[in-house]
Amino acid sequence: MKVLVIGGGAREHALCRSLSLDPDVTALHCAPGNAGIAEVAELHPVDQLDGDAVARLATELGADLVVVGPEAPLVAGVADAVRAVGIPAFGPSREAAQLEGSKAFAKDVMAGAGVPTARSYVCTTPAEIDEALDAFGAPYVVKDDGLAAGKGVVVTEDVEQARAHALACDRVVIEEYLDGPEVSLFAITDGVTVLPLRPAQDFKRALDGDEGPNTGGMGAYSPLPWADPKLVDEVMDSVLQPTVDELRRRGTPFSGLLYAGLAITSRGVRVIEFNARFGDPETQVVLARLKTPLAGVLLNSANGTLDDQAPLSWSDDAAVTVVVASHNYPDTPRTGDPIEGLDAIAEQDAPHAYVLHAGTKRDGDAIVSAGGRVLSVTATGTDLAQARERAYAAVGRIRLDGSQHRTDIARKAAEA
Repeated sequence: MKVLVIGGGAREHALCRSLSLDPDVTALHCAPGNAGIAEVAELHPVDQLDGDAVARLATELGADLVVVGPEAPLVAGVADAVRAVGIPAFGPSREAAQLEGSKAFAKDVMAGAGVPTARSYVCTTPAEIDEALDAFGAPYVVKDDGLAAGKGVVVTEDVEQARAHALACDRVVIEEYLDGPEVSLFAITDGVTVLPLRPAQDFKRALDGDEGPNTGGMGAYSPLPWADPKLVDEVMDSVLQPTVDELRRRGTPFSGLLYAGLAITSRGVRVIEFNARFGDPETQVVLARLKTPLAGVLLNSANGTLDDQAPLSWSDDAAVTVVVASHNYPDTPRTGDPIEGLDAIAEQDAPHAYVLHAGTKRDGDAIVSAGGRVLSVTATGTDLAQARERAYAAVGRIRLDGSQHRTDIARKAAEA
């Protein structure tokens, strides 16, 4: 099977790594990719938002499957363009991707499907914003209706900060705050059959102790030793299958990766948000534990044959990923700094720890930073404590001027 992956972050590196280990994959390509992905796939300089260009590339390569990683190409209809030239694509249509592209659309789908979620208001005027903020009170949860690369949500006790964020959005969703720990649960679907993966937890705040601004994610771990063993079955029955059924009923069937961001509240499981693609950095830990070869599962989703898929096989190992970010992230990050220590990790920490590249590029013989989140250092172990120890040992070998990372990823869960 020849596979083309679209995107250039650590999620796509995790996907490419898993696909490169699949014996059925005979050729692996990525567009545009990054310096790390170049070690396992052939890179192509294509605009990932240009559906026609992606479809042309897939045709030229003779691709048997195109995997669209990020949300922006999905919302732009790239998967539709690939399917229009007769090539299977893993990822929802432009219409179905509105589940992530519009928070208001997602709320409407959840209402139709009877999916438990936070009460909310969709606001377009200053008066509506003030009314919604007053109705819910602190802590305030304010979400840009559109895509914002994981940084469109503000959760704050400060009403002025909440109002300022809301006024900066064209359309905004303001909702009640959900208490309790958060869980990310991915499911692969072909629009009818839903195949859940293993749950993970990510860390959105920039600083230790969940302080600082929201980010795209600073680390993740799996499994969740504190979670109810019945959690996945419960979410399948109350969230994932009803949502897929509702989208099919509306004539916008969803195939690809359905990501439910959940809060385990005192009143039960509630959906915080849906995403229409693999999450970053949770993908890094979930795929680290998946033993079933990946390509066939994704192809079954793309072809509508997921009911033929054998049950997935999982490692009992735990996985932890720690994000190394640029100076000043999540504000305008500094880029162009050389990254050292990658060879040392490959020599001393493999195979239990490895580096997945996010914002990197090659500059002559050097690899330099090229984005806010630069690396995802991922490790496995017999339990979270060992996986965590291995991940941070590898992080300690990296030299990137001004870089930052959290030191408490998975700490509470490992010590529980």
